[in-house]
Amino acid sequence: MALKTGIVKENIFLKHIPGDGCPETPQRLKSIYSMLNDPDMQDIFVEVLPKKAEKEDILLFHSQEYFEKIAETKGKKLIALTADTHACEDTFDAALYAAGGFLKVISQVVASKLDNAFALIRPPGHHAEKSRAMGYCLFNHVALGAIFAQKILKLGRILIVDWDVHHGNGTQHAFERDPNVLFFSVHQAGLFPGTGIFTETGLGPGEGYTINLPLPKGYGDAEYASIFERLLAPVAERFMPELILVSAGFDTHKDDPMGGMLMTASGFAGITASIKRTADKVCDGKLVMSLEGGYNSDALSRAVKAVLKEMAGITCCDVSAMAAKADKKKIDYLVRRYIEVHKHLWKSF
Repeated sequence: MALKTGIVKENIFLKHIPGDGCPETPQRLKSIYSMLNDPDMQDIFVEVLPKKAEKEDILLFHSQEYFEKIAETKGKKLIALTADTHACEDTFDAALYAAGGFLKVISQVVASKLDNAFALIRPPGHHAEKSRAMGYCLFNHVALGAIFAQKILKLGRILIVDWDVHHGNGTQHAFERDPNVLFFSVHQAGLFPGTGIFTETGLGPGEGYTINLPLPKGYGDAEYASIFERLLAPVAERFMPELILVSAGFDTHKDDPMGGMLMTASGFAGITASIKRTADKVCDGKLVMSLEGGYNSDALSRAVKAVLKEMAGITCCDVSAMAAKADKKKIDYLVRRYIEVHKHLWKSF
């Protein structure tokens, strides 16, 4: 059955130009927007015009001082916020529209105006901390989205899944004391920013509600499908979120220059099918994704296409069959470490 899948896209996101040598370029989105014109992508999606986030929206997570620091970049030539994160004259507006577009589609999905949605936006967000830009990220869209869903939309439990090759440090830190937000991150061990080890499980009342799976390089479609089916699905069904948010990074693709994973477009379809099946069971399919990494433009557009087709119900990947082909040694290592850390927190294991 075809679903009503929303997409956020707008040319303002192409105006954020972070400077020579930065791989987080406008071409990433240009390739995706071009792909949306393919014949097999016509008349499937609901385009949602992004709304500019208000200051109070950004202050749901970020500090006043930090907001003003980013605001001061408006209209100025290239400014280094950190060694790896820069702003140009249009960056502030792009970041506000990115955050606002994400909040808008969350509202529409929660209100059942859309079945699910994917915000095709930049700059990305999951590394951004409360008072610090980093890793090409300025405002943390997924953190803002979860707090917005809690405080404004009055939802109880929210699941955040981060499948970027890099750990979403900013998102983890936003919720590590909150038992009502389950943060589940699958990322490559040893990469930037150096956080996200197995034993980071949350703090105080939030202990157990941060799940980190740092993987050795070389995991591919079948292994990722197995992780989502064997580890995420049971925990998510026990947690029973009212909304699932995804930090969707595509730098685990085998052709991406950033990591050492072996994912293909088919694998991204598989993990999307797994999350979607979980969402259907626990929260009436309420699923909203936000674009994070992915630095090979051709691989990125192919993978995003596969995800969008799964979200819209155009394709239906047999994720169980995909997971069955996983390398047993790779999965056994991961499951063993996972159970060691989480068995006292999640009794189902």
